[in-house]
Amino acid sequence: MTTSEQFLVRAAARNNAEWCAAMSRSHGLTSTFGPGAWTAPGRTPLFYPDAVTLEPGTDPAEVAARIDTRTPGASVKDSFADLELGRAGFRVLFEAQWIRRPASAPAVASGLTAHVVAGPDALRAWALAWDDGDGNPDVFRPELLDDPATTVLVGRSAEGRVVAGAVASRSADVVGLSNVFAREGGPDAAWSFALTATHRLFPGLPVVGYEHGEDLTAAARHGFAPIGSLRVWLHQA
Repeated sequence: MTTSEQFLVRAAARNNAEWCAAMSRSHGLTSTFGPGAWTAPGRTPLFYPDAVTLEPGTDPAEVAARIDTRTPGASVKDSFADLELGRAGFRVLFEAQWIRRPASAPAVASGLTAHVVAGPDALRAWALAWDDGDGNPDVFRPELLDDPATTVLVGRSAEGRVVAGAVASRSADVVGLSNVFAREGGPDAAWSFALTATHRLFPGLPVVGYEHGEDLTAAARHGFAPIGSLRVWLHQA
């Protein structure tokens, strides 16, 4: 990994940890940016880790000691794929790649006009479209809209239906994209919408995130390049 890639991975990991902290705060949960990692002492919202490492070489025993491994579901985002958490009772849930895209307009601009979600009703409609019937829209709570670094983006049809969306999380050096979706047109429509909206709002910032499998392939079609590996570990109760 080059020095530039190391910087970008650190920036992406920090950005992701700040987004996880914002989600946790929206659920009334506290968390801490401590030595080598962001950690939450209580169980975080569904789909979100209890720890994100911020530096390579972080002590795995220290990370595990700072989260609740007694309650089922504890997870750690190993941002540099260099932790050994098996001895602490964890198994690898999945592996992925941090990705980065330069600060430039997308090759294919979206035909949807992006709007910023600004109220609880609009967020609820966005969350229901994002969830697509899986039963988890309540993970997005109105308190999230109070976070100054978080922008929830929505694209609507001519009839006013939510047909695309994403979350943009701004930090010092990058903007992170997550929860990218489109109800029609698949991942290409989703990325086109998200990148068009993000470039309009944050034209000077590179975009980061993480993906794996077919989602990684789709992101690559839209100008992203992998910059480093990560692992997500799940505690085995």
